[in-house]
Amino acid sequence: MEKTNIGIIGATGYAGEELIRILLGHPKVKINYLAAKIETATACEKIFPAFKGRLDLVCAELDLDKLNKSADVVFLAVPHGAAYELVPELLEAGKVVIDLSADFRLKDAVLYKKWYHFEHKNKPLLDKAVYGLPEVYRDKIQKAKLVANPGCYPTAAILAALPLVKNGFASPEKIILDAKSGTSGAGRTLKQDLLFSEVDESIRPYKVNEHQHSPEIEQELSFAAQKKVNIIFVPQLVPITRGILSCAYMKLQKKANTSELIKLYKEFYRGEPYVRVLDAGVFPQVKAVQFSNYCDIGLKVDEESNTAIVISAIDNLTKGASGQAVQNLNIMMGWEETLGLA
Repeated sequence: MEKTNIGIIGATGYAGEELIRILLGHPKVKINYLAAKIETATACEKIFPAFKGRLDLVCAELDLDKLNKSADVVFLAVPHGAAYELVPELLEAGKVVIDLSADFRLKDAVLYKKWYHFEHKNKPLLDKAVYGLPEVYRDKIQKAKLVANPGCYPTAAILAALPLVKNGFASPEKIILDAKSGTSGAGRTLKQDLLFSEVDESIRPYKVNEHQHSPEIEQELSFAAQKKVNIIFVPQLVPITRGILSCAYMKLQKKANTSELIKLYKEFYRGEPYVRVLDAGVFPQVKAVQFSNYCDIGLKVDEESNTAIVISAIDNLTKGASGQAVQNLNIMMGWEETLGLA
């Protein structure tokens, strides 16, 4: 069986490592090219010893000629601001592109200056890119050549809030999001505040209500509500490697109890292969989703205040990044959506 050739740019980061791990178990692809910002070309097994004997490739600085000859599909696992100039060349060369950075997630180009500190000069491609949340945009993803893979916090938050927002239950005036993430969400670059002794035995809020994922969450929830949705978002760093636990607090515009909303969620996500809605009294935990592409959702209604508390859990490197990227690949290529994914 002829396999689809895959190139990964940004292969030395955590998302790149996770892509390699997943794609090595995918029956319809072959990883054929690796590139990253790297001082010396290095064998993959030297960078990631777990892949010794499984992937005989060298990772080097990007060479577009080699990439174009080697790959049909390109995953971009590069820092924000590094993808938007590269994508046009890849599309011009006929590549299918899945971008794990934020460079094509926001539809308003002006927002990039405020939230990502660079000026986005490719508005036509922003319009063309499809936001890669399969539970919302599956039909568009099927026809796309450029998918903007969602962020990890937004994936957990949007999936948690979406059924209530879309069905007019949640007040759009204020949705409060409290999310706790493992340290791998900050990337593999050495930073003093991410050293083991700094993170261990502590929980630390950061970028309180000014995290760069805020406009992405507001954008998608506003699209679903067909009106402006405002969020208050508090991310927190916890001393685990991988996983996100996200709590959404939503004032209800209609009276409802826990059983009614669980029924609504189960119906909303019926047939979705990677969303599991839990029964009443059962709530998500990170341990249950690590190394998988699942998003677990549990909820409870405080009837006295008419407030829904919706809790979601994902693995930030899988459903929050590389697993969702492979899910999008499967949809784009017309393959079974769950191929290669746990």
